[in-house]
Amino acid sequence: AYFLQRAGRDYVVFERSHAPGSFFALYPRHRKLISINKRYTGKSNSEFNLRHDWNSLLSHDHRLPFRHYSRDFYPSADEMVRYLEDFASLLKLQVQYNTAIIHVTLERDEQAWNGHYFILTDQDRQNYKCSCLLVATGTWVPNVVNFPGSEYVEGYETVSTNPEDFAGQTVLILGRGNSAFETAENILGVTNFIHMVSRSRVRLSWATHYVGDLRAINNGLLDNYQLKSLDGLLEGDLEDLAIVKDKKGKLHITLRFYLENRNISAGTDSITLPQDELDNFAPRAPYDRVIRCLGWKFDFSIYNRSLKMMPGKGDKKKYPQIKPNYESTSTRGLFVLGTASHSIDFRKSAGGFIHGFRYTTRAVHRLLEKRHHGVSWPSTVYPVTQLTNSIIKRVNEASGLYQMFSVLADIILLRENATAFEYLEEYPVGILAELETQTGRKAPSGLFVVIMEYGKNFSGADKDVFYYNRAVGEAQHAWQSNFLHPVIYYYKHLPTEHEMKLRPPDWPLPRPDAIHHIVEDFLTDWTAPNAHILPLRRFLENCLGTDLRNFFAESCFLFALTRQKLPPFCRQGYMRMQGLEGSEGLQRHAVEAGLLQDYSITDFLGDRPPDSHKGSEDQLLRDHAVSVRPLQHLVNAKDE
Repeated sequence: AYFLQRAGRDYVVFERSHAPGSFFALYPRHRKLISINKRYTGKSNSEFNLRHDWNSLLSHDHRLPFRHYSRDFYPSADEMVRYLEDFASLLKLQVQYNTAIIHVTLERDEQAWNGHYFILTDQDRQNYKCSCLLVATGTWVPNVVNFPGSEYVEGYETVSTNPEDFAGQTVLILGRGNSAFETAENILGVTNFIHMVSRSRVRLSWATHYVGDLRAINNGLLDNYQLKSLDGLLEGDLEDLAIVKDKKGKLHITLRFYLENRNISAGTDSITLPQDELDNFAPRAPYDRVIRCLGWKFDFSIYNRSLKMMPGKGDKKKYPQIKPNYESTSTRGLFVLGTASHSIDFRKSAGGFIHGFRYTTRAVHRLLEKRHHGVSWPSTVYPVTQLTNSIIKRVNEASGLYQMFSVLADIILLRENATAFEYLEEYPVGILAELETQTGRKAPSGLFVVIMEYGKNFSGADKDVFYYNRAVGEAQHAWQSNFLHPVIYYYKHLPTEHEMKLRPPDWPLPRPDAIHHIVEDFLTDWTAPNAHILPLRRFLENCLGTDLRNFFAESCFLFALTRQKLPPFCRQGYMRMQGLEGSEGLQRHAVEAGLLQDYSITDFLGDRPPDSHKGSEDQLLRDHAVSVRPLQHLVNAKDE
């Protein structure tokens, strides 16, 4: 809504609740967010600071960074609700509250740009018609597993948050995500013990580098488990379980196949339990309560079959199927934004969370601006001499590249003869082959793609990310970098759709003509002259076949007299009478830095023997470089 408002577009937001952020009014149940609010970074660069602010939405309003709303590193969900209310009101967004859309269908119309309109019906049977539909309803329908006895299970959405209600009880939690561990953390100190069962092993976010996996703030139960303090974790398919309630109200865990041809209501006396055959069956102790914490899924129920809104496959079945441009795979003009669009980068990047989808949402807006209004993707044109500096600046401060690693990338389009380039920020790499049509920008002479990546074999639930020598520090080993670091791909031609489909597994892009890794850095500060900048500049020079160094005016003067082709810096600066005007201070600095030899007029005229002026012109120019002078004087000297 913010981006549409700034662009002056005709839009409306339908919100089911009476205020924004109704999901956060209830969840997380124990009110502590796991999105960090790092108020201090030692820097005043607002773009850089967004790398460590996981709660703010993007806007121009200086009142709306989230740090103004909370001082806590892990803020309260109530503060998020207040923040979203202010965001909508201060920016005067067009939101229609108390409007629940209960049905969406298509109306075929040849006059529509995509051959149809969307018809939305609210709870009062009022219809709304639009040609472009953006769905940002999140995933809010609880995941429920049905098995014999599942009626005895309490849901995360309704279970008590008062720890005293669990005092002296034995609890089983179904699930192993952050909501499950959040629930366990709340009652850890009052229960007899807590067991947790799930289909897969626990995934720690510090090992997978995926913020949706278990975060350290909630993992106290793991300590208890590994230090043998009664609490524990089990793996098993929940659909194979069954729960039987005895006469005392205790809940017993058994397996579904034990209940075949049995009457579950008959109680435990007539049902064979696993411990009857295996007396050390792990969850043999009866439980007082069983709590379901299995996350949420997208609500597909309101969409008519005509929209062909289909769930994804496998682990992505809780999200709708969409293309890399966030448009529905089956219905043109229907885009999915926010958490519900996480199928694009599920378990890879941050697209399911505020600090990720704030950038993908902006990217979708830019795609729509080009499609519907002919507004090309924002870009800036620079002379090729600024190529190294432009890349270094972006990798050191860009928050979109940093948060949406391997998904969003900066694109550098080379102009003819590589004398200039066009810089596009945070473009979805999944649609790189469609860049010219999606952005309105041309790539006739090749391109660079700047992206952030982790090491290929560093992340995983079973990985030890704290092993010795886990990081490299020398530029020649940069390709072995494990931690998040910049990678630059060079293509002589824009990759085709076929090449995108054939890219290697886990590669965000097809094989390039050349690739360069900037070595990982402990401070994520890629400004070291020798370790970071010099290898990058040489890579760019090798790709372009040109010299990207910067020169003092006197060096350009020398090149002008001795070479047929000048470096770009001299052609675009010195030969056009541009550059720094010389001074004694500048010359002294250059001498002290070892960039120039210390030649002086007295040395030139008085200290050398008369015959020292004999020799070739080249030797004369090498031995007696012209002192730094205003560029106008140097150009006149050359002309003469």
